Amino acid sequence: MGQIAETGIMVAAGKMKHIDEYHFAQQLTPAQMDYAWAQGWRHFGIYFFRYAKIQTRQGLSHVTPLRIDLAAFSLSTSQKRVSKKNQDLVIKIRDAFIDEAKEALFDRHKTRFTENVPNSIHDFFSPYPAEIPCVTKEICLFQNDELIAASFLDLGQNSASSVYAIYEPAAAKRSLGVYLILLSLEYSRQHHKRYYYPGYAYREPSHYDYKKKFTGIESYDWSDWKTAAQLKED
Repeated sequence: MGQIAETGIMVAAGKMKHIDEYHFAQQLTPAQMDYAWAQGWRHFGIYFFRYAKIQTRQGLSHVTPLRIDLAAFSLSTSQKRVSKKNQDLVIKIRDAFIDEAKEALFDRHKTRFTENVPNSIHDFFSPYPAEIPCVTKEICLFQNDELIAASFLDLGQNSASSVYAIYEPAAAKRSLGVYLILLSLEYSRQHHKRYYYPGYAYREPSHYDYKKKFTGIESYDWSDWKTAAQLKED
């Protein structure tokens, strides 16, 4: 294993056909976070990880890190409908923190899963989620003063990345997962970021495919980032 000085994150030197790595980092600078995301790393709290394959009930899935070039992004017709549908909700963007309302919403949200069911919202965050390992904001949606969705957004120097999102299962018709991404994209643009990272998807069809339906989408083949047009050429 070799250490890349720019990040302090341990990675194997050279190109790899199989990637399954992790590292712990207490604090990274905004520029270091940008570098880590560009290399396919993600994190839950101070635990950083990246992996190219995962075994699911459907079989072996090939992991594809995604990002959106904010200069190339524009709303689709369906995304405009999602935004309009949720105009009645109150949006609050602030420093990230975990409280009883988010814990309860997380417990309802996780009932959507049938495999790899998460245990606790605290598994995804450090005890100081607003600042360790990096600056993190939360985008919260309220309906009649009740929290129905929240997304946690890391801020780098030139990029932003979603850590995790939760929403009320009973409000599934609102497409809150998509709406939270749209709000994250808007916030990232307002703060002059170049890229927004929505997280991992799979090469194979999965419930993460909604992340691929944004203009300006790019995917990482574990050696380079490619646009949708470049992928079609391949």
